[in-house]
Amino acid sequence: MRFGLVILPQYDWPEAGRLWRQAEQLGFDHAWTYDHLSWRGLAGERWHATVPTLTAAAMVTERIRLGTFVASPNYRHPVPFAKDVATLDQVSGGRVVLGLGSGGTGFDAFVLGQGELTARERFERFREFTEALDVLLRHERGSGRGISYSGDWYSAVGARMVGEPDQEPRVPFLIAANGPRALRLAARLGSGWVTTGPQADTDAAWWSGVADLAARLDDACAAEGRDPAELDRVLSLDDDGRYSMASVGAFEDAVGRARDLGFTDVVTHRPREHGLYAGTEAVLEEVGSRLDALR
Repeated sequence: MRFGLVILPQYDWPEAGRLWRQAEQLGFDHAWTYDHLSWRGLAGERWHATVPTLTAAAMVTERIRLGTFVASPNYRHPVPFAKDVATLDQVSGGRVVLGLGSGGTGFDAFVLGQGELTARERFERFREFTEALDVLLRHERGSGRGISYSGDWYSAVGARMVGEPDQEPRVPFLIAANGPRALRLAARLGSGWVTTGPQADTDAAWWSGVADLAARLDDACAAEGRDPAELDRVLSLDDDGRYSMASVGAFEDAVGRARDLGFTDVVTHRPREHGLYAGTEAVLEEVGSRLDALR
């Protein structure tokens, strides 16, 4: 089992640098931040940009993997974003994991004046976004012609991706998926799959839904001719009403349940002082002291 920590991009430097270093020092395997322009009830609070935050985090850490949890096409074009990701991977020494999702229907979906999309349109845009990133992050490999493509949502003409990422053939994709089409996309292009689980009224119903999603990923892999064992399986443990870092016991119980369902990784959120994910640094430090035993 591997462990990830989400650090919301709300902290100013140099205090933020301490938090990213602490995640590494406590033994977490990967650390993440949200890729939004603002987010839900925190929209009126401080919220820094994602790529600069991860770049700065790369400069104050050495081992821990760093990623977006998750980037979406809501306000991004694959060409400039691919260059950002490739540069971040080079700066970090090949430690980037690119979390990708279809994008929610909140602030990010409309801040640039976009119209509302249907669920199918959101998926098709996401599929095209992910496929374009897959091509761009492999680079032109000396062809000298750049990369061109034309789709329903995005196009590029001779995109020059000079300055290659460290990882070959490209940075790994961690694809967020709950629906059948997105699960097929994760099986086809993902190095890993991440889920937040289903909407559920009780913990028992949520865990039952998570088990169902894990089984459906196996079906998606079979449909794509992919060995399910090749994909990392990452479970986000928290939501508005459930916080795994509320206590050490709650975290250990969640880890055990995720392990029993075949997950290779779990992700929790760094405690905040109040509101969503409210908790204490003492619990975080105690959890960190137990990570080796929980692996």
